[in-house]
Amino acid sequence: MSNQSIKFLKVINPANANIVDEIPMDTASSLASKFTLLESGQAQWRQKSVAERLAIIQRFGEIVKTNLEVLAEILTTETGKPLQQSRNEIRGAQNRIVHLTAYAEKWLATETFDTPSMIETIKYEPLGVIANISAWNFPYNVGYNVFLYALVAGNAVMYKPSEYASLTGLKMAAYLYEAGLPESVFQTAIGDGEVGQALLDMDFNGYFFTGSHKTGQHIAQSLASKLIPVQLELGGKDPLYVMDDIQDIRQAAINAAEGAFYNAGQSCCAVERIYVSSSIYDEFLSHFVEEVKSYKVGNPMSADTFIGPLTRSAQIEVLEAQVKDALDKGGQLECGGKKLPGLGHYFAPTVLSAVNHSMSVMMEESFGPIIGIQAVDSDEEAIGYMKDTVYGLTAAVFSQDKERAIDVLESMNTGTVYWNCCDRVSPNLPWSGRKNSGLGSTLSSQGIRAFVQPKAYQLRLP
Repeated sequence: MSNQSIKFLKVINPANANIVDEIPMDTASSLASKFTLLESGQAQWRQKSVAERLAIIQRFGEIVKTNLEVLAEILTTETGKPLQQSRNEIRGAQNRIVHLTAYAEKWLATETFDTPSMIETIKYEPLGVIANISAWNFPYNVGYNVFLYALVAGNAVMYKPSEYASLTGLKMAAYLYEAGLPESVFQTAIGDGEVGQALLDMDFNGYFFTGSHKTGQHIAQSLASKLIPVQLELGGKDPLYVMDDIQDIRQAAINAAEGAFYNAGQSCCAVERIYVSSSIYDEFLSHFVEEVKSYKVGNPMSADTFIGPLTRSAQIEVLEAQVKDALDKGGQLECGGKKLPGLGHYFAPTVLSAVNHSMSVMMEESFGPIIGIQAVDSDEEAIGYMKDTVYGLTAAVFSQDKERAIDVLESMNTGTVYWNCCDRVSPNLPWSGRKNSGLGSTLSSQGIRAFVQPKAYQLRLP
């Protein structure tokens, strides 16, 4: 990474392509200075009790709640997320702080086992200075999953927000400092992939990444020789199976559509492919298309907008290619299928029927407002299609029969399964992926302990 002139990152509003701001990007020199500061700060931070660290995070949460409207507007301006959905994310992310408040001291506490001649103890020590390379689609949720848990565990954090959510990242840092967090414990790294690569070349004690499989694979390969903790939260091609025993088919279609199109489908756990029992397929499809056609597409600052622009304009080409591929292979376009006119990065909500697994829309991550819906004749056929993927993040079943649904879900090689719900994350449960969906877990007790390393004390009594 060049150490010479400072480059500026252009923050572009995806709703109208206007430049919102230009902020200086970090250089190799500035990153090195920040890392040195974090090393010195972490040595003092780790000496504080969990309760003392947690108190600062709780104050941060209160400041965020007070400034909800300001933060939501910033998030919507730089990512295109509809304003109400920005508010929902910021409010919802508070449950991470509630979870830490309830469980951090318990799961970070020293454990002691007494035997006749020995005292055996486990102490949980922080990793040290960690790098958090984060994502733009849910910067509060995925950011909090890492940096708040890392801080409570006694680590210092270099937080690199996505270049598409940098203003949000800088506001988070400012409010953490306002809450009392020392600047020597939390620093931001601002920039594009070049800055991210520079972080990989530095000597952090752990790396935590949220993003695409391609980038995650590159990170894992780049860091393999360092033999340090590397955690990757990657993408998915999450299936939903709607069984023939569903009583309210219309409501099932409404719920499935929201799971597929919330945040314009830009979620790693969004429903990306749907399988429906043949006996209810036509009715489900009709209700589903009706629901999607009702979605208001437009200015993300408007209260009634449900579908805003895509954050990244490059994704439009991916979606256009998936539509063309499906139609070329016999798929039917029920609605949408094209970029909408204007300067913003808008793609019409798209539903494809008569799809199959020869089509990229059913096999490759879409990360946009598009879905393929395929008919199946049995649970066994549905299971075969659901398992036909290189990803392993989530899988969902809608059914009246819990045991029948669980039989399907138990066969899924995914980190999370859902019955009669989808596209949901709870801090009480581990968030993890299998296969190309990632390594390691955030949230739950495992997510708290992801940021510490155990040390075993074997003390013989005199």
